[in-house]
This record gives sequence, C-alpha cells and structure tokens, in this order.
Amino acid sequence: MPRIEARDLTIEFPLYHHNARSLKKRLFAGATRRVKQDSESRVVVAALSDLNFTIGKGERVALVGSNGAGKTTLLRAIAGIYEPVAGRLLVEGEIGSLIDPGAGMNPLLTGRENIVLRGLYRGLTERDGRAMADEIAEFSGLGEFIDLPIRGYSAGMNVRLSFAMATAIAPEILLMDEWFLAGDANFMAKAEDRLTRLVTGADILIIATHSMDIVRKWCTRAIKLDAGRIVADGPLDEVLGGENVSVASDSSPLR
Repeated sequence: MPRIEARDLTIEFPLYHHNARSLKKRLFAGATRRVKQDSESRVVVAALSDLNFTIGKGERVALVGSNGAGKTTLLRAIAGIYEPVAGRLLVEGEIGSLIDPGAGMNPLLTGRENIVLRGLYRGLTERDGRAMADEIAEFSGLGEFIDLPIRGYSAGMNVRLSFAMATAIAPEILLMDEWFLAGDANFMAKAEDRLTRLVTGADILIIATHSMDIVRKWCTRAIKLDAGRIVADGPLDEVLGGENVSVASDSSPLR
C-alpha cells in the first residue's frame, strides 16, 4: 500500500566556496538557524530540518509556505533526487513526478527516444514504449520535432513533452510543482482533463504551491513549511484558516 513516512528528515546543502575564515565569520554573524557548520567544518544551508510526517493512501497533501520555505526541496527528496543527511525517509509505491521539466531527459536523444527510454524504465516493453511515444507525440503537438534531439527544443516544447510524458502513465504517488500549471494557456486548456484524471487517479497526491485556489480544489490536508521546518500540519481549514490569496513563486532551489 502506498505510504510516505519521514522521521527527523534533514537535508543540507554544503557551500563549498564559502570556507575562507573571514567569509565564515561574516556568514555566521548575520545568519539564521539555516546557515551553520556541519561535522566536517563545512558551511551548509539547512534546507530541511527534523521533519516528521506520515502520508497514507487516499491523502491529497498541499505543501505551502513562502518562497524558500523548503517545499520543492521536500518534493525532490520524496522523488529520490536529494538524499537525507540525517533521519530517514520511507517511500512505498510507484512515483510519478511533475517537478523538473528536464529531469531524466537526455538532450542528445530525440523526443521519441527519450519517451521509449522512460517507458523501459517504468517497466514497459519496447513495443509498448513506442506506442506510448506515438500517443505522446500526438497529444503534445510536437509533430516532426518528436524525432529531433530535444536540445534544440524551445522551453515551451520541453514543457509540452515533459507534461505529456509525466501524465502518460498513472502513478501511485503523484508529486507536482505548480510550474506545470503555468505553461502555454492553449496547451494547458487541452491538458486540463488529462491532468485531472491523473490527479484523481493517484493514490497519494503531493503538490507544492502558492495558490490557495489549487489547494482548495485538489487537497484535503496541508503541511506548512517555514525555514525548512514544519510549522503546521492538518486539515486545510486548520492550517490555512481564511487564506485565499495566491503568491507569486520563484525558482529558488529551496522553495
């Protein structure tokens, strides 16, 4: 049964170019609890600190908080992109992630080749992978570009390909970052039904977002992060109260 469990989950990013003694002094003089020195005397940023939670089948969870709170870092940890430096993170179930449009893509390969490789990774046969490539090529509207190396794709083409690939197979655990909802308006209107089926079909949904409209539409539980720590976790009304304002996001790696 799909399940996610974190116990004292901690993730830190070393700042390798900030080891000079005078620079360390300046950093620590004005630092918050997120900038510290680890056991190897390196300056590190504590992206996530001592997180504890359990998410079970049927839950729809929003990760909320200001820019830099740690939402996307937590998504990437659950996806297996980041390894904890302390504590543990248990993830049971097949994961599908709509986090990074370029994740797992080989820019030297064509769109079709990337799709087939993704299918093989997900356990499909090569024949099924090629059939999936035909469906994705049609849905994404890439036309003849599907057989060109993706390093020549525009940002919009990459988003369309990534979205179509990520939504082609329904996962047990769906991880989403809200950038997927901010693509080309015409394409997203076309993709809305596909995305809705994926979201409702997943056993577990976790989405990092600033939009209270998205939270209240799709989620039943919210985990609020601040400075890499959980400050609230529970039903939407309990965590969010009367919040209904969307806040613009940025591309911070600690978002």
